[in-house]
Amino acid sequence: MVARLGIPGFSATLARLFMIQAAWTYERMLGVGFGFAAEPMLRGLKRVGDGRAFREALARESGFFNAHPYLASLAVGAAARAETDRVAPEKIERLRSALVGPLGSLGDRLIWAGWLPACAAIGLLLVAFSAGAWAVVVFLGLYNLMHVWLRVWGLRAGWRSGVGVAGALASPGLRRALEAVAPVAAVAVGIALPSVMLWFPFHAGWEVGAGAAAALLFAAVVRLLQSRATGLVAAAAALTVVLALGVLWP
Repeated sequence: MVARLGIPGFSATLARLFMIQAAWTYERMLGVGFGFAAEPMLRGLKRVGDGRAFREALARESGFFNAHPYLASLAVGAAARAETDRVAPEKIERLRSALVGPLGSLGDRLIWAGWLPACAAIGLLLVAFSAGAWAVVVFLGLYNLMHVWLRVWGLRAGWRSGVGVAGALASPGLRRALEAVAPVAAVAVGIALPSVMLWFPFHAGWEVGAGAAAALLFAAVVRLLQSRATGLVAAAAALTVVLALGVLWP
C-alpha cells in the first residue's frame, strides 16, 4: 500500500502518530511528538545527500504545535511534503501555525463532542440490555474505527496536498461526518439515559451510594478551598485520600 501511494515512511510515521502525545510539554505542546512522527518522511532529504536540510527540517517540525491529536496526522503529512518539496521555511512555519486552530476545533467537534459521547451511549445501552463484556468490545471497536481512520486519512491527505492542505479540510467525507455525528450522539444519548436509569436501581449496591456521597463531599471541599488551592493541589489531596482508603480498607 505504501509503495502504491508513493508515501515514503508512511508505515513508520503512522505508527509514531499513535505516540504523538508521549512527549507532550507546556512549551511545545505536541511539537516534539510532531517531529518524531514526521522524521521517517523527512529521511528522503538525507538520502539525497542533504544532511543539513534534514536536520533543519526536523528541528522546524519539532517546534510548537497544538491541535487535536487524532487530526495532527493531516499537519504532519502536509508539513513533511512541504519540506520534501523544499518549500521556503517561513511558509512551512505559517502552514503549521495556520492548521492549529482548525484542526483543534474540528477534532473537538467531531470526537470529544460527537463520536465519543455516541460510542459511550451505545456501550451503556448495551450494558442496560445485559450485553456484558460485549458492551466494552463494541464501544472500543466503534470508537477506534473512527480514531484510526482519521489518522490514516489525515496522513494520506496531508502528504497528497502539501501546502494546499486547506482543501482537504473541506473534503465531502469529513463534512458528512461532521453533519452526522451530532444527531447520532444526541439520539444515542437520548435512548441510553432512560434505559440506564431503568436498569440502574436493580443493579446498584451500597458502593454506588457511597461513591456518590464521596463525590459530593469532595466537590464541597473543593468549593470551599477554591480561592486557596489549585486544581493540582486538590487532585493530589484526592489521590492521597484514595490511596489511604485503599491501604486501610479491610
